[in-house]
Amino acid sequence: MNIVKKVALALMVTLPAFAHAGEAKVKWHDFNDYRDVRPGNNSPKGAFHKNVANNFEKHFNKLAEKLPEGYTFNVEVTELDLAGDVRFGTMNELRIIKPIYFPRIDLNYSITDKNGKVVSEANDLKLKDMGFMDRMKMGRDEAYYYDKRLITDWFEDELLPSLNLDE
Repeated sequence: MNIVKKVALALMVTLPAFAHAGEAKVKWHDFNDYRDVRPGNNSPKGAFHKNVANNFEKHFNKLAEKLPEGYTFNVEVTELDLAGDVRFGTMNELRIIKPIYFPRIDLNYSITDKNGKVVSEANDLKLKDMGFMDRMKMGRDEAYYYDKRLITDWFEDELLPSLNLDE
């Protein structure tokens, strides 16, 4: 058997041991009640809200994949203020990103294990990144990049380490 086949076989055998397969369930409130989830004039409000929800739900699911199999990341978004601000009064209403318009998100969350036992939870968690433009923007342009980075930083730097999953 050549070396490539040996490496492939070894990966197929060992990777499932490191696989994580958590899932996320996201609950939204009325988008019209959130602080700043306004579209520019290039998309209807309903379509924009659906786009925001889909993007964030995919992101929460991507983060939940870092949890062990059978774990569930339940998230309720209680307040959302996207990075930037929509400027009205001009022909093109665009979301302008400036340091004073930092991303904020308030949420309630719980993480349950495969038996349904709550292993971590918090209510009225307030996340914000007032220095969101002070760090280098990595990777390609992505929708809601700063907002997603805020959530990712909290998840990876605070939430995951608190779960003690390596024990």
